[in-house]
Amino acid sequence: MGTRDWPNLAAELERLLRLRALPFGMKLYAAREEMEAVPKIRRPKSVHTLDQVVAQAARLGWTVGVTAEDLAGDQCRSVVGLGGQDQKWRSGQHMVGVWFATLEDAGRHQAAMHLVAKGKYAALAVSPLAGGRLDPPDIALFYATPGAMIYFINGLQWAGYKRFDWSVVGESSCADSWGRALATREPSLSIPCFAERRYGGVLDDELLMALPPEKLEQAIEGMQALAKNGFRYPFAQYGIQQDVRAGMAVSYPGRT
Repeated sequence: MGTRDWPNLAAELERLLRLRALPFGMKLYAAREEMEAVPKIRRPKSVHTLDQVVAQAARLGWTVGVTAEDLAGDQCRSVVGLGGQDQKWRSGQHMVGVWFATLEDAGRHQAAMHLVAKGKYAALAVSPLAGGRLDPPDIALFYATPGAMIYFINGLQWAGYKRFDWSVVGESSCADSWGRALATREPSLSIPCFAERRYGGVLDDELLMALPPEKLEQAIEGMQALAKNGFRYPFAQYGIQQDVRAGMAVSYPGRT
């Protein structure tokens, strides 16, 4: 994968989707020293959830690196392969009576999560895409409103159409976004969970997309093509009581 024009890619994504938070990248490292060699990397002085670390990149523009000991508990570590994943964790006993009624329910939740395999990586870094410090990141991520997100998906589907089927694990939905994208190398959309909103500053109307960088380029090219056809975000409201034929004729000339 060649070097990309990260500042331009990030700026174009922000322009097309009117993003309120910075698009950012995430990268796993086999050795702690590799992570610590990233330019201007920050290391946490406190124990954090991974949601907080992600927010520091998306909301503050920081480049942050973590290892297992920087993260609060095995739920965060397990999703990105930095720890956990043992039998005790898989049982879900720490979530019984908190998020799930029974041990069986909690265990089913743990089994449903997308995880990076444990043992291959020792560290992780997040950084705004525009800085190009994780060249290349394993995945690119961004928060957006539902309207912006469907437009982005339309861009992904402009060429090489593919139907997307996403699931909702519930709490720990970072497994639906960065966990799934890191594990499968596929675009992964999530509804951020309670922890992401409480600790990661995710706004009430935001969804999260995670995907390989080459798919980001594909979506941007698709959105640029859609814009030439008059489809742009934010969507102009036509009116719920108007005669629809005039509006449809603009999008589908000669076909209505």
